[in-house]
Amino acid sequence: MNDFPAITGLTLLPLIGGGLLLGLGADHKTLARRLALGVSALALALAVTLAVNFNPSSGGLQFVQRLSWVPGLGVDYFVGVDGLGLLMVLLTALVVPLALLASGRITERVPLYCALVLLLQAGLFGTFTAQNFFHWFLFWELSLVPAFFLIKLWGGPDRGPAATQFFVYTMVGSVAMLLSFLAIFLATGKFNFTDLAELSQTGQLDASLAAKLNWTSLSPAALKLVIFGGVFLGLAVKVPVMPFHTWLPTAYAEAPSPVTMLLTGLMSKMGVYGFLRILVPLFAAEMRAVITPLLWLAVITIVASAAAAFAQRDLKRMLAYSSINHLGYCLLGIFVAVKLTGADPKLAVEKAAVLDGVLLQMFNHGLTAATLFCFVGLLEQRSGGLRGLNDFGGVRKVAPVFAGLMGISVFASLGLPGLNGFIGEFLIFKGAFPLVTWATALAALGLLITAVFLLTLLQRVFQGPLNPKWSAFPDLTTAERWIVAPAVALMFLIGVYPQPVLHLLNATVLQFVTKLMS
Repeated sequence: MNDFPAITGLTLLPLIGGGLLLGLGADHKTLARRLALGVSALALALAVTLAVNFNPSSGGLQFVQRLSWVPGLGVDYFVGVDGLGLLMVLLTALVVPLALLASGRITERVPLYCALVLLLQAGLFGTFTAQNFFHWFLFWELSLVPAFFLIKLWGGPDRGPAATQFFVYTMVGSVAMLLSFLAIFLATGKFNFTDLAELSQTGQLDASLAAKLNWTSLSPAALKLVIFGGVFLGLAVKVPVMPFHTWLPTAYAEAPSPVTMLLTGLMSKMGVYGFLRILVPLFAAEMRAVITPLLWLAVITIVASAAAAFAQRDLKRMLAYSSINHLGYCLLGIFVAVKLTGADPKLAVEKAAVLDGVLLQMFNHGLTAATLFCFVGLLEQRSGGLRGLNDFGGVRKVAPVFAGLMGISVFASLGLPGLNGFIGEFLIFKGAFPLVTWATALAALGLLITAVFLLTLLQRVFQGPLNPKWSAFPDLTTAERWIVAPAVALMFLIGVYPQPVLHLLNATVLQFVTKLMS
């Protein structure tokens, strides 16, 4: 396995598959679906092979491939994964075939649709494995293009403005981040994340910025804060952090449900991944300098998005705001872990708990949110496009399997013990409360509001008297049950026995903690 360029193969596989699909005519619908599913199945098999051969006792990068690409610009083809990258690769490999299987309602330009999904998967694999900024940024932007067209071509009535807003917001953030990294390159001549993290750890990054960019009128500390701000903006838009979130509810609501599964399950994780891969290693000191505003942003993202979800009557918009809420817990955990330094062993234990929770929350939310949007898509399919909170009622009586499996996913999302959502949130709150009590206590309000609006969803859609309009509402077919069954099974498995996932993460988390203690 060490001699085989596994990560390169993993990224090229959907890229080549997408290219082949672009050459198919529009009438080859069945062939396109089968080819896309075959490619995504091979990608899943390769991702699982990576996990099996991964050494969990090493916190460093594994399956590394590093080649000089553009030496004069410090650009290397540099790929590898640690526990964080591997977890996101596995999540991507799981969610993409689930979304393809849920795409039965897509009947127009099917080869193009499947090709764009595979190109998006290639962009995600590249983002989660690239270790050089130039290389990483190419895939970061590559993922934006197919996502834009998936919303624009197959979305709802307002798909045009939604796709444009999504593209513009993300592009503005990307430009800000690119300018910040160009400043870093001018000062250091380096783009590799590991090299830059080492320079930041030793203080040489600050010295280089002060020496090479002394033509600015800013002090070295202010200059570093400005550069930090550009990177933060690029990542915050993608998560999104409030108030940079306004593109998300519209994009999620207008995108077809399988595309929303990809947006919420995978693309939102790119921002959180960037916080951990780039922002924390390079700008920990700057984050501590503005830690109080950052903590307030996390609390607002958690509580305000939960309140906004409670106010929604459209199920997709409700779950869109719920997605912001759940990723807010990841932000809280990251900011809390960065806040304090020192050699106290108790501090290290709590930070490790927080970061374990953040990584688990990223994976669990991706799985659960994608499954919930899959169920909403099935509701739309059966109701002729209806997805209002008050459009249904009593559906459990005629579709008990549908109600039961979606109910499990809802309970996983609200953090019921025994399901996967509980583990990540518990670890975040367990570690964060003794470190930053006030922010954690305020954020706990989000848990309460989340429980209220998700239980309201279950009550309005599935409980109460059966609406006569839905007396013939069909339950899940055998094929549909098989589509959602693996995701639901994983919710139980991780909820009851999370050790295999935590085992993959522990060494990476401990390495993060060691660097954050100094």
